Amino acid sequence: MSAIKHSILVVGGNGFLGSAVCRRALAKGLDVTSISSSGQPFRTPKGHVPGWTSKVKWHTASALEPSSYASLLDGKTAVVHTLGVLLEGGYKNSLKEGDIFSLGSSFVRNFGLESGNPLTRDKPGEYEVINRDSALRVFETYKAAAPQEDAGKTFVYVSAEDVFRPFVPKRYIDSKRHAEEEISRHCGEISPAAPIRDVFIRPGLMYHPHLRPLTTPLAVLLDISSRLHHKPPLGLYGMLPSSILRSIASRPQGGSNFTSPQSVSSTTPAASAGDPSSLESLANLLEVPPIHVDQVADAIVEVIRNRPDVRGPVGVEAMRNIIGWRREGEEGPRYTKEQPATL
Repeated sequence: MSAIKHSILVVGGNGFLGSAVCRRALAKGLDVTSISSSGQPFRTPKGHVPGWTSKVKWHTASALEPSSYASLLDGKTAVVHTLGVLLEGGYKNSLKEGDIFSLGSSFVRNFGLESGNPLTRDKPGEYEVINRDSALRVFETYKAAAPQEDAGKTFVYVSAEDVFRPFVPKRYIDSKRHAEEEISRHCGEISPAAPIRDVFIRPGLMYHPHLRPLTTPLAVLLDISSRLHHKPPLGLYGMLPSSILRSIASRPQGGSNFTSPQSVSSTTPAASAGDPSSLESLANLLEVPPIHVDQVADAIVEVIRNRPDVRGPVGVEAMRNIIGWRREGEEGPRYTKEQPATL
């Protein structure tokens, strides 16, 4: 167990994942502070305020305005950035309330839209502002607030696996990867004697049967798919759906626009559902298991408390290894290409 008394700041602590991080961190004895636009404690879909919220310090602040939270960073051993949007134009209330028709409309509006409204194409959209810029602003503020002699700081950025295209624009994953690249670059510029450790959490589909009931049916299907791809029936490996998609994606006609799912994001406009990079993303969707939001939160807390060796991208399999979760029938941790090299 860590001998350090950790004190963390959760950006977006009253949200879906942020609230789980706050709750699990409190359970492990961490001091927890949250900032959000409302400054209000987490509420369940029915409007209840859980008892654990009384132990969190809730503050109103904007991640894009450092002056609104810089004073809260003093003494913080870790910052966890959980803000993010999957679809532009608003969808979270529909997801929270289980309104499948409104949620479907949000996907239809966003489907295949890669460059946004042509009237505002040169202006940053929600993806760039929330997924990228807010994270960079918080990181820069944390870096400036950390004393040079004070080592052992951790910045956790909740990123994502590339599993949602073409159902969401490529700008979504681009904004996540751009944030990772910039944070990693800034960490490399810090004196090795006093590093800020950068950790990029990459979940696929996060689900919760009560807080996000609409995610459960899809999670069940994706779990079946990931199990099939993890341990395919004898002789069917090359005939699995993801293998077929990757085979199509690797054909020469992909040309210079082909993007590997493991490579950094391109800044060029993404293509349609038939583009090889979208097919790779669909293949990832079939292979990457869904993960309960509490498991993601547990992995984040464990990385902060007891795993100073972990940094860089942390995929779903790596998260499960960190918290000691195993697939049925496995005798030990299973390490995959998602696992960061330092794990």
